[in-house]
Amino acid sequence: MKGSRVLKSRIITAVILLLLLLLVLFALPDSWWIAVVVLVVMQGTLEWSKLSKLSGRNAYIYSALTLALMLMLVWFDNNHTDAEQVIPHLMIYAVSALLWLIIVPTWMIAGWRVESQFLMCLTGWAVLMPTGLAMLDLHAISPWVLLLLMGLVWVADIGAYFAGRRFGKNKLAPSISPGKTWEGVAGGMLGVSVYVLIVHAVVPFAFLPVLLLAAWWWVGLAVIGDLFESAIKRQAGVKDSGALLPGHGGLLDRIDALTSTLPLATMVILFGQLS
Repeated sequence: MKGSRVLKSRIITAVILLLLLLLVLFALPDSWWIAVVVLVVMQGTLEWSKLSKLSGRNAYIYSALTLALMLMLVWFDNNHTDAEQVIPHLMIYAVSALLWLIIVPTWMIAGWRVESQFLMCLTGWAVLMPTGLAMLDLHAISPWVLLLLMGLVWVADIGAYFAGRRFGKNKLAPSISPGKTWEGVAGGMLGVSVYVLIVHAVVPFAFLPVLLLAAWWWVGLAVIGDLFESAIKRQAGVKDSGALLPGHGGLLDRIDALTSTLPLATMVILFGQLS
């Protein structure tokens, strides 16, 4: 009974969030999207502060610096051409690539417990700032591109959730997140495969096998982002990053997979534009 109530709450929250997202993406001025992204980064910062055990003045300073950095990024983009933005943006995405492709896998394999609040704050910026920038860049390229890429994460998450509940037996990383299974990962990959086939049938914009490989790579990155947030929550001794979203927990619990995927996808797109 409790499980069905949680699932119902998750579905209702997800539908409301999707409708609000579509409204901001396609019906409201671009300034609204910028405001939403800044709010997302700031809420993520508040939750990350708690996971990093920041409190009092240190938490306020960290939030204020994060807001200043985001406003600087917005100011920079508004006062420079697309060509002038590319290299600085790629440098920020390179930090994200270093984090997700090298540092985080090493972090989780080694089982590091980072007690330094300063290092945790830097990690939080490396997680959240490139994600916010990617959401702005992808929206500028096309709201549809942003929606399709976010859809990959949602479909993978849904496929993993239901496959894991129905078939899950083999634990993926029991010391980090006991609820995640290899069957869930397989369900996520199957889900995104179907998603890619449907999108390709409507808009055949790439060679299908390459598109499928890219989607499976995307699932792998999403899993890393999900597991990393689970590792940080386990270190902090909490189940969820917050209680903002009924049935889902905190905002970080919903965007963890986006933090490891959107920046790298945007980096690939920008490199493609350079060539």
